[in-house]
Amino acid sequence: MVCSRCKIMVKTELEKVGLQPVAIELGEVEVKEVPVPSQLKQLQGSLSNLGFELIDDQKSRLIEQIKTLIIEHVHYTETQSPLKLSALLTSKLHYDYGYLSNLFSAVEGTTIEKYHIAQRIEKVKELLVYNELTLSEIAFQLGYSSVAYLSSQFKQVTGMTPSVFKTLQGSKRRNLEDI
Repeated sequence: MVCSRCKIMVKTELEKVGLQPVAIELGEVEVKEVPVPSQLKQLQGSLSNLGFELIDDQKSRLIEQIKTLIIEHVHYTETQSPLKLSALLTSKLHYDYGYLSNLFSAVEGTTIEKYHIAQRIEKVKELLVYNELTLSEIAFQLGYSSVAYLSSQFKQVTGMTPSVFKTLQGSKRRNLEDI
C-alpha cells in the first residue's frame, strides 16, 4: 500500500470479511482479533484481485518494510533526511544493514541501492512532468549532490537526459508498484 486510497480499499476488504482494523499503515495492518483461516483465505482472494497480497512471514514483511520506508522517504518526504539510506533503514527497522541488504538482494534480485535509485528517478520524472521546479531545485529536493550527478544517474537509468524526458512529457513513467 502506498497511498491513502490503498488504505481505504484495504480497510473496506478487511471489514467485508468481518475483521476490525485497529491501524492501517503503509504495508502493515493491525486487526482487533486474530483472523480465522477462512477469513484469511477470503481476504487474500479479494486483496489479490485489487493487486495486493498478504504477507505473513517475517522475512517478507521485512522486505516490504524496506520498500515502504524507501517509498515514504523518496515520495512523501518534503526534504531528504541528512541520514544515509543505510542509517535510516537500520534506525527504523533495528537490524544490521548488511543483513537487510543481503536479504533484500536474495529475495528481490536487486540491491537496496538500485531500488532506491529507481524510486528517486521515478520521483524526478514526476517532478519534471509537473514542470514546477527547475532541475537544480529537483536535485536539491531529492538530496543529489549536483545537477550533473542527477542528470548522469537519470541517463544511466532511463537512457535519456532529463531535458529529453521533459520534452516527451513523461510518457515513460511507471507505477510505483512496478518498480
